[in-house]
Amino acid sequence: MRRRDFITILGSAVVTWPLFAHAQQGERMRFIGVLTPLPADHPDAQARHAVFLQALRQLGWTEGGNVRIEARWSAGDPAITRKYAAELVALAPDVILATGSVGVASILQATRSIPVVFVIVPDPVGAGYVESLAEPGGNATGFMMFEYDLSAKWLELLKRIAPTVTRAAVLRDAAQTAGIGQFAVIQSVARSVGIDVKAINLRDAGEIERSVAAFARTPNGGLILTAGAVSAVHRDLIISLAARYKLPATYQERSYVVAGGLVSYGPNFSDQYPRAAAYIDRILKGEKPGDLPVQAPTKYDLVVNLKTAKALGLTMPTTLLASADEVIE
Repeated sequence: MRRRDFITILGSAVVTWPLFAHAQQGERMRFIGVLTPLPADHPDAQARHAVFLQALRQLGWTEGGNVRIEARWSAGDPAITRKYAAELVALAPDVILATGSVGVASILQATRSIPVVFVIVPDPVGAGYVESLAEPGGNATGFMMFEYDLSAKWLELLKRIAPTVTRAAVLRDAAQTAGIGQFAVIQSVARSVGIDVKAINLRDAGEIERSVAAFARTPNGGLILTAGAVSAVHRDLIISLAARYKLPATYQERSYVVAGGLVSYGPNFSDQYPRAAAYIDRILKGEKPGDLPVQAPTKYDLVVNLKTAKALGLTMPTTLLASADEVIE
């Protein structure tokens, strides 16, 4: 290569490199807000957030690189949830990930323009978050918790694993539509299963302890823990109360059984976070949330804890164990 040609190429490179560097520096960092109704140190919240971040990385979004993420954790307090929702909206993110009905409702009260992707939300059409599942319209879309009809399965499952149970305390958040809806379904099938049901409100730890203790004074009882942010906040307390008073209990999600609960039936909520990341990726690349259909769970898992069953003096039906997706020993 002649010296003059080499100098020409080198000169062109000197001109090109700064232009390329400028283009890289000029790319706008995208901004995702995250609103979670659990405490920041809750194991479920941390696990799901980690899954979400990992899914974003696999899609090419690196926190601190090309995306900024602001997370708020409200510990199941509706007032704090509303406060954090307003804070996130004021920061004007490109998109917000919201978990649970209270979080979504709070975000949508604060904005109808910022795109919202929700997870673990029951009946988003009935709640007015979207126009329809197939065509959400508006600024929100996401992933449903489950149909309320699933709640009946928990009562049927309780009777199957503990045939002597004739009474069930249903722990629910009466301040939320989801808590009311789940209890209504359970109540509607109680007579056919041969179980009397009683609602216990999930307000605070002291009330839960007193109510479960009072319920346990009469024999042949069991517990059903419905889904919701407050249920998750008090998860360990409720599992410990079920063990203390020898009450067979059913739960809605695997993590409760891993933590010592007896049996659960429901979708894997953690699975919704990678799917939410995929929707957020599409929105950041220009798609509208109103054009992305709301998705329902596609798989439901039955999980059994044999160690807990043994402590309660229960023998699990072999047919149930054979159909379980996971048995913890």
